[in-house]
Amino acid sequence: MNDLAPLAELVDSARAEFDAADTPAALENAKARYLGKAGRITELLKALGALPVEEKKSRGAQINVAKQQVEALLTARREALAQAELQAQLRAEALDVTLPGRQRGTGGLHPVSRTIERIEAIFGSMGFDVADGPEIETDWFNFTALNSPENHPARSMQDTFYVDLKDAEGRWLNLRTHTSPMQVRYARAHARRHAGAEVMPEIRVIAPGRTYRVDSDATHSPMFHQCEGLWIGENVSFKDLKVVFTDFCRAFFETDELELRFRPSFFPFTEPSAEIDIAFASGPLKGKWLEVAGSGQVHPNVVRNFGLDPERHIGFAFGMGPDRLTMLRYGVNDLRLFFEGDLRFLSQFR
Repeated sequence: MNDLAPLAELVDSARAEFDAADTPAALENAKARYLGKAGRITELLKALGALPVEEKKSRGAQINVAKQQVEALLTARREALAQAELQAQLRAEALDVTLPGRQRGTGGLHPVSRTIERIEAIFGSMGFDVADGPEIETDWFNFTALNSPENHPARSMQDTFYVDLKDAEGRWLNLRTHTSPMQVRYARAHARRHAGAEVMPEIRVIAPGRTYRVDSDATHSPMFHQCEGLWIGENVSFKDLKVVFTDFCRAFFETDELELRFRPSFFPFTEPSAEIDIAFASGPLKGKWLEVAGSGQVHPNVVRNFGLDPERHIGFAFGMGPDRLTMLRYGVNDLRLFFEGDLRFLSQFR
């Protein structure tokens, strides 16, 4: 018992020091005083070498039991300190789980996208298809096929951006200046599909999309949107153009109190050609004529480039700017606001 009493006292002493340690660093210092290289238990184990063999065995077993008890106390205190640190951290970072969760704000369609969808829906109800095509175009589709051969003065009205690529004829490719090339692509595909037919189905198509010109101010942008329309058949007249576009404008602006007028103009791909103006009967724009589109009867040269006979097939084309229509519909006075990405402006249309 006399041999065990000092060991029991040593274990009790270790327990008291471990319990008094209130930080991991203090606990490690206390551990060193018992289990370190010069610790009290380590010194007892070193002293075994001077004892007789039989006494060494029994004394060694007693010291090892005390050592295990001290190590158990150390482990328990380490866990207690770690748990206390965790609880303190949880208290410091406490969350009120009764609060509503933070959700991502809901997005919405861009106002110009809303306008394009509206245009497609209205013309779709009139039997028009929607065509889409490349924004990088060849010289032939963008200019020549539309009755604007090389060096034609009308090309200067549509100064554009060119890319570092050439077509099969060695001409630079360009970013399309209008979506009219899609009229050519669609009509040629339509003509091939119905080649040999006794009566070719009419062509009714709109082509909305992005276009590019070297132009930038409050009402113009280097990148803007356009929507071209085409109706070709054997008996399609300018009267049909007036009816179709009048119905479209009244449906788009949701009012029958709206007038249209056609002003003579010039476009190389139509003859005769006309600008289309509208005037509202009420509201802030009451009585003001506003240009919204260009139009005309498709030029015979363009009809030939469609792969059709201009003596048999006739029709009209028009082109309008969804960006401008969006400005009129929502009362926006600067086109650049649509493309600056300012959420304070765009969130109004959500």
